[in-house]
Amino acid sequence: MITTVILISLHRLRHSRVELLLTFMVPIAFFSIFALIFGGGLGGGATSPRVKVLAVDLADNQESLAALRQLHLNPGLRFFDDLVSAAATGNETAQAGRQIKLATEAVRRGVVSVAIVLEPAEHGIQARLLTDSSDQIAGQLVSAVVQRAVVMSNSQRLVAGQDPTGAAVRFQSPEPSQGAGHHRREHYPAASGVETSARSNPSAEGLPGPPDTAADPDSTFDPLEELTQLTQSQIAIEDVLGGDSAKPIVSMYAAGIAVMFLLFGATGGGGVLLEEQENGTLDRLFATRMTMDDLLMGKWVYLTVLGFLQTTLMFCWGQVVFGIDLWGHADGFLVMTMVTAGAAASFGLLLATLCRTRGQLNGLSVVLVLAMSALGGSMVPRYIMSEGLQRAGWWTFNAWALDGYTKVFWRDLPVVELWPQMAVLMISGFCFLVLARMFAVRWETC
Repeated sequence: MITTVILISLHRLRHSRVELLLTFMVPIAFFSIFALIFGGGLGGGATSPRVKVLAVDLADNQESLAALRQLHLNPGLRFFDDLVSAAATGNETAQAGRQIKLATEAVRRGVVSVAIVLEPAEHGIQARLLTDSSDQIAGQLVSAVVQRAVVMSNSQRLVAGQDPTGAAVRFQSPEPSQGAGHHRREHYPAASGVETSARSNPSAEGLPGPPDTAADPDSTFDPLEELTQLTQSQIAIEDVLGGDSAKPIVSMYAAGIAVMFLLFGATGGGGVLLEEQENGTLDRLFATRMTMDDLLMGKWVYLTVLGFLQTTLMFCWGQVVFGIDLWGHADGFLVMTMVTAGAAASFGLLLATLCRTRGQLNGLSVVLVLAMSALGGSMVPRYIMSEGLQRAGWWTFNAWALDGYTKVFWRDLPVVELWPQMAVLMISGFCFLVLARMFAVRWETC
């Protein structure tokens, strides 16, 4: 009898396409998606996304130019310097203020992930990074790259045989009576008269004059010590968005979970149409004066309101338990939730009219919803994906919905800034509803 049960189960599995799909194809599909996200692509190569940055050069000296050249050669950075180039006019103080303001605004709006500010310092230049803590990788990555570029640029004088004052030096072997690491430094005049004049007048280059070797003939200069001090210099990191304790990081991820469950709820609610068609309820409804347009619009309104209430309840719980500032962003939340719930309801009706049975709907909805959630950022933050996967994510309305919620809860942008996300979600919802009406014709002609 055990063998009979096994044979019956195998026979049912072999003749059920939905079970075959869920059993064998879905694991392969999702393994492939997450392998592309975390495994570096089909060939296993490095396909890490480039970090979007812009640079503001307030030092404007040889060291800053050398650092910028090195940073632009880094393949992991994608520069958007044209965003602040228009502010490079006027006196230095006003120009610096405008560039810092534009750089901060670019980070706050999510146009770039990090803004690199190079400023003059005693040893050449120092760096300050304006970051957005919603991208927890970009700040650390850029910090390491910038620190290396700054240290190498500031070290050029030492490598060229100059101390930080700009005076040429010659290193001699330590004398027997002196300890190891003690070097005698001798200063030499510059080759040209112009350079000599500049060196004797510190204000000509804004640098302190060379030390008085006559007063201190045994003064020493250890390049290893200087390089150690340069290497230990820290990069100042300023978070332009996450400094407010009333804005927890969980507010970013609440939207991802909400959108995913909106899709599951809408597809489940749309499946009621298939159940009503199987048990003959649709025939009795059409026997009255109800039309298919009335039926679909009624279902759409119901699913939209239900999804809106579901998402609102989840965010209210998030405010009470996790500190999400829902009431402070009520206008943006209401707008984004309404258009997202409407688009999800249209998507659920489209799948319901596209499938023939409830089993087909369950299999197809699991594959599509999980795939859209993975690519759209509901499961994995999109900033860790490769650029190709990020572009593919824009074909899911998960990505647009999450981008809108991020603008509301994290970037504190006004409702008017949500028009791109609202437009995409509304157009998507309308197209899905039109397609659902086209596929529903078969129920009218049965």
